[in-house]
Amino acid sequence: MTTLQTDIRILENLLALNLNISLWSARKKMTPEDLGGAELPPEDLASLGSKRVADPASLKVFSTLKSRAFAFMDRHGVRFMSGWAIPEDKAEIIVNELSSIREEFAQAKTAFLADYDRSLEAWIAKHQEWASIIRNSIVSSDYVRGRMDFRWQLYKVAPLDEQVDSGKVLEAGLNEEVENLGETLFGEVARSAEDIWRRVYAGKSEVTHKALSPLKTLHAKLAGLSFVEPHVAPVADIIMSALDRMPKRGVISGADLLLLQGLVCLLKDSQALITQAQGLINGASAGSVLDVLMAADLSGDAQSDKEDAGASELQSALNELESALELVTQLPRTEIPSMGLW
Repeated sequence: MTTLQTDIRILENLLALNLNISLWSARKKMTPEDLGGAELPPEDLASLGSKRVADPASLKVFSTLKSRAFAFMDRHGVRFMSGWAIPEDKAEIIVNELSSIREEFAQAKTAFLADYDRSLEAWIAKHQEWASIIRNSIVSSDYVRGRMDFRWQLYKVAPLDEQVDSGKVLEAGLNEEVENLGETLFGEVARSAEDIWRRVYAGKSEVTHKALSPLKTLHAKLAGLSFVEPHVAPVADIIMSALDRMPKRGVISGADLLLLQGLVCLLKDSQALITQAQGLINGASAGSVLDVLMAADLSGDAQSDKEDAGASELQSALNELESALELVTQLPRTEIPSMGLW
């Protein structure tokens, strides 16, 4: 089993971004008074829930924008400390997109607050029977304004000077965060592949070119973070090699679709993926990985809607792939960009 350990020197090539998006929940804790002073069980046995003091539909836009911002960061960075590690050379593009989402957030906030009083009255009118418990918990628009925010901090992370003895404990914590970055990245790849499989490829006999979009996004993420760990760039090469084999137009089916399905199944298995990446580092080519993957019978995965239907076929394919890579290690070695780290 290959163990990944990221070099602390990658900090020279990345920035850390911490994203803070706070939302107003429009919820208040229920009290006995809300229920007319009814006798309730003791607090160590049961507790009251919460009440909505505003229409949740009017607040949905904010949670949507927050989810969009987080998804964008997950596509371009890797989870690190309290936020994400991003390539330093992609910082401007990332900040520009976050600025665009923040502007939408600000516009929605302005519109929500301008309609705040009317919206509350409409919510109370909809629940006339419970109007009193809603009114008892209404807060001002200024209070709500202070609870809704969209901001981020972008900063450079560096280990403490080795001569600062008092910083050894803190530095050890940073080292641990960095050393696990490669494992974190491959874990994110596997989770993304699981989602891609479920949404795009499971049980399909043909797909359109839109099915390539999530794989292109995954490739862009890995290419941008290739300096994180030596096995990252080979995985990006495997994905690009598969994309290059796809027809330029029309639906994707037959052998082409099986290749994509096999690729996604490989991406779902972090350890198998790392093993194949090591094969490329040892001299294999991305094309040889795909050739063996194509030769394997993955029809069970291609035709079944069940998550576990092609498990044995996938494992067989991965075993064949590993054996084949052992035979091609004498090919010209693949040059992996190292950023001077290996």
